[in-house]
Amino acid sequence: MEYTALGSTQVSRIVLGCAGFGGIGSEHSLIGAGERYEEAAAIMDRAWELGITTFDTADAYGGGASESAIGRWTKSRGTRPVLATKTYHPMGPEEDSGLAPPRIRRQLHGSLRRLGVESVELYLTHQPDPDTALDDTLDALESLHREGLIGAYGGSHLDAELLRAADGRYGWVQNSYSLLDRSDEQAVLPSVERDGLGYTPFSPLSGGWLTGKYVRDSAAPAGSRMARRPAPYVQLDREEVWRGLERFRGRAAEYGVEMATLAYAWVLGSPHVTALLVGPRRPEQLDAAVRALDVHLAPPEREELAALFCP
Repeated sequence: MEYTALGSTQVSRIVLGCAGFGGIGSEHSLIGAGERYEEAAAIMDRAWELGITTFDTADAYGGGASESAIGRWTKSRGTRPVLATKTYHPMGPEEDSGLAPPRIRRQLHGSLRRLGVESVELYLTHQPDPDTALDDTLDALESLHREGLIGAYGGSHLDAELLRAADGRYGWVQNSYSLLDRSDEQAVLPSVERDGLGYTPFSPLSGGWLTGKYVRDSAAPAGSRMARRPAPYVQLDREEVWRGLERFRGRAAEYGVEMATLAYAWVLGSPHVTALLVGPRRPEQLDAAVRALDVHLAPPEREELAALFCP
C-alpha cells in the first residue's frame, strides 16, 4: 500500500468507499439493499489486511447504517481507521437536508455517535447547497475544525465556479472521475492545481462499466449498479462506448491485468489524484485496486488509453 497526505492526515492511496453498507448510497428506497453487517465486516477486514487505512462514508448512506457498521467493526476489532464522512442528503424520507450551520453541527454529532469516535479526520459537504450561503457553510466547518471535531474539510460534487467562490477554503475535492467520465479535466482539475487542493475521485469504474461485466444488448447482472441504480450510467449505453470497451479489454490483456486494475491505474496515474475511492461489493474486489498501484502509466500511455473512448 502507498500512503500520502491529505491536509495534515496520512491516508492510504486506496480508500475504502462504504456507500454500500446497509444501502445503496443515499437512496432511501434502497435502504437495506446493501451489504449486511457481516458482509461489510468481511470487506473492512480485507481492506485492513491490504493496508487500506482510510474509510469513506456519509451520514445518509443506508440511512446511517454505513456509519453504524464502521463503528461496530472498529469497536469489535480494536482498531481505528482514518475516517471521512459527509453531510447534505436527508437520512430518511421525512428528514431535512442541506448545509445550514446548525444542521451541519447536528449531523456531525450524529455521525460521531454512530462511528463511536470523538472526532473525524476528514469531513465533506456531500453536495452544494443552493439555499445556504457558501461562506456560512465554510465558516461552520472552520468552527468545527477549531473545536477539534473534524480535521481537514472538503467537498463532493463541486464545480469550478464553486471552487473559485470558496477561494481555497475547501481542502480537497471528491468528484466522479474515470476513463468514461473526464469532465473534471475541463475546469475542476485546473482549479485543484491552481489552489493546491487534494483530489479523491470516486466511481473509477463508472458503475462497473470498465470491468467488462456488462454485455451489449443483454440484461445487466443481478445486483450490479446497472440493475439496481442505473440512472447515473444510462448515457454510457452507446456504440462508441461499447467499441471502446472492446479495445480496452485488449489493452488490459497486453498489460497482463484485469480491466478493473487498468482502469484504476489510469486514475491513479493522474498527477492531480491524491487517493482513489473504491466501493467493493465483495472483499476480493479490493485486490484489483491494490494491484493497480504497481501499474505505472506514463502520460502518453494514459493518453492512448483515453483515446480508446474518444478517438
